[in-house]
Amino acid sequence: MVVKRVGRLTGLQRDVLSLYRSCLRAIRKKPPESKRNFLIFARRQFEQHIDISKSDFTTIEYLLRKGHHQLETYSNDGVRNIAV
Repeated sequence: MVVKRVGRLTGLQRDVLSLYRSCLRAIRKKPPESKRNFLIFARRQFEQHIDISKSDFTTIEYLLRKGHHQLETYSNDGVRNIAV
């Protein structure tokens, strides 16, 4: 996948990328047999909302809060796998 960047990123775009990178870092700490499931889940969550307008701040902020909450939940050591 090739990502083209045009100009500087907005604050919300940086927040979304930061959340995605945090998800990837959290996935590294999961057991090897379940890393793929967590990666698929995280990718689907972001791809599901890829068509949201950059100017839809309310929705983006809501999804960021939801994403941070999910990250906190799934980062727990007790969560060993996830259904995809």
